Amino acid sequence: MNAEFFHGKVAVITGAGSGFGREFALLGASLGMQLVLADVQADALEQTVAQVQERGAQVLSRIADVADAAQVEALAVAAEERFGLVHHVFNNAGVGSAGLVWENTLQDWQWTLGVNLWGVINGVRSFVPRMLAAAKADPAYRGHVVNTASMAGLVTPPLSGVYNVSKHAVVALSETLHHDLALVSEQVHCSVLCPYYVPTGIHVSHRNRPAEQANAGPATQSQRVAQAFVAKAVTSGKVTAQDVAKLTFEAIAAQRFYIVSHPQALDGVRLRADDIVGLRQPTDPFSQREGLRESLVDALKS
Repeated sequence: MNAEFFHGKVAVITGAGSGFGREFALLGASLGMQLVLADVQADALEQTVAQVQERGAQVLSRIADVADAAQVEALAVAAEERFGLVHHVFNNAGVGSAGLVWENTLQDWQWTLGVNLWGVINGVRSFVPRMLAAAKADPAYRGHVVNTASMAGLVTPPLSGVYNVSKHAVVALSETLHHDLALVSEQVHCSVLCPYYVPTGIHVSHRNRPAEQANAGPATQSQRVAQAFVAKAVTSGKVTAQDVAKLTFEAIAAQRFYIVSHPQALDGVRLRADDIVGLRQPTDPFSQREGLRESLVDALKS
C-alpha cells in the first residue's frame, strides 16, 4: 500500500456506518487521511467516527440521505468548509431489494434506486465539478471517485431485478464518467467497485428504510425466498469488507477502473457477454452452481 499517496488527503465516504464504508474509513485513517463521513444511521456512524478518531484521524461526520440531492450538496459544502479540497469520493451507500421483479412495489423501486443510483448521481454532480476546478487550479492536484456497484451490475441473477437495475446503472454511469473525465482532465479519475457476496450487513439494509417508502403489505413468497438466499450468501462470504477496502485503495493508487472482490465471478460476466454477442437466450447465471436453480424453483412453489 502506497501510504504517501493517501497521507494528508481528504476523503468523503457515504454509507460510512457499516460494511465497505466503515472499512474505507478505517483504512483511510490508518493512512493518515482526513475524513468526511456520512450515513443515515446515527449510532452506526458514531461508532465509525469513534474508531477512526482512535487512529488519530481528523473527521467530519454528517447524517445524510444520499437520495436527496440537497443533502449531498450540503455534505460537499461542509467538506469544503472544514478541509478545503476533497481528493477522494466514495459514493458507497447502498441497500438491497429482492423478489420476482413484477412483485416489487413502487416503494421498492423508489427506495432502491434512490439510494443505489441517485446516491451516486448526486455524489458525482456535487463533487466532480469541485474536483475538476481543483485540478484546473493546481497541476499537482489528483482526485479519484469510487462508485460502489456490485457483481449484480455485470450479471443479471434472478430474484433481484430492482437491485440489478440499480447496479447496472451505476456501472454504466461509472464507465461514462471515466470516458468523460478523460476528455477534460488527466488529474481526476474514477473506479467502479463490483463486489460479490461479502459480509457487509446489506442483507439487513431495510433497517434504515424510510417509513414513507415502506410496503403496506407483507413480503411475498419470492421476496422471502430471495432474502433468505441473500442473507445466507452474504453472511457466509469468505472475502471480508476489510479485504475489499484494501483492494479498492490499491486500485485508486494504480488508477485501475474495474475493482472486483471475486475474480472467479467474472466467468459469469464472460458468459453473459458471449450470449449478447452470439444473440443467444440469456444463460442461467446459476448454471454453474449445481442444484441451486432447482432449490429456488421448489422454494417458490412452497
